[in-house]
Amino acid sequence: MKTKYNRREALQLSVLAGLGLSLSGYSSAFNKPGKIQMRPIPSSGEPLPIVGLGTWQSFDVGNSKEQRDVLTQVLIEMNRLGGKVIDSSPMYGSSERVVGDLTSQLDFGNELFYATKVWTSGQTAGIRQMQDSMAKMQRKSMDLMQVHNLVDWKTHVKTLKGWKEEGRIRYWGITHYVDSAHNTLENIIKTERPDFVQFNYSISSRHAETSLFETAEKYGAATIINQPYESGSLFRKVKGESLPQWAKENDIHSWGQYFLKFILSHKNVTCVIPGTSKPHHMIDNMTAGLGQMPDKDFRNKMVSHLNSL
Repeated sequence: MKTKYNRREALQLSVLAGLGLSLSGYSSAFNKPGKIQMRPIPSSGEPLPIVGLGTWQSFDVGNSKEQRDVLTQVLIEMNRLGGKVIDSSPMYGSSERVVGDLTSQLDFGNELFYATKVWTSGQTAGIRQMQDSMAKMQRKSMDLMQVHNLVDWKTHVKTLKGWKEEGRIRYWGITHYVDSAHNTLENIIKTERPDFVQFNYSISSRHAETSLFETAEKYGAATIINQPYESGSLFRKVKGESLPQWAKENDIHSWGQYFLKFILSHKNVTCVIPGTSKPHHMIDNMTAGLGQMPDKDFRNKMVSHLNSL
């Protein structure tokens, strides 16, 4: 098996994978002027593409060559459309190893922004797990290391601050995925000043608007949004429903983009990380980062329409 691919060769994988027809429907989007929008990381000013890639479940494919070839195409499409953020975790089975194996074969692998997490208790166990994650993802340093679901966060924050000073990681952060953790996230933002905070937010789950977004902005924490589709429940809600014409006239061409653009239209969202194992979904996700974003009135219209279904 060939171990290195240039961009042209890599694109041929889509043909080999029989994906050409699924990609063609999105070709018009690529011909539009403009690139995916970027937003700065507050603690450094470094610009970050507003759409990235989550790897929970989607990259837990072990050694399957067929699935790995398709995931390679997912990474190629993300890169081709300007994306670079990949978020993983030791909780996600083989995902970290798959990310490392695949990105090491791509000529743009070192251009990506790698994020993973520590998800265990105890300083020694945490250090060992983070070292293991970096080895699996084949990174000598990690762009972003996060405390997953706040597991033993008081211990790990000390380690992460030290690792940032030593240059082992560039940024550190905290994560959770439920509303009930938002108050704790806010308190940590205020006292420990993480570079990033990752949490749940969607068109139907807006608890973060209460004060979490405001706190992140006040204390200079970048925000990464998980659970953008509510574990798929938003797609189940609109199944069989046509996208309204007024949405199509405002750069929204799928229900996926409808949900992502609502999130991205919040001024304090730095990046959203929908997970996918399908190249055409990756294209659809990335395209949500192009074009105009909904204003306040349009956001209200989107919510009202969704609630009417």
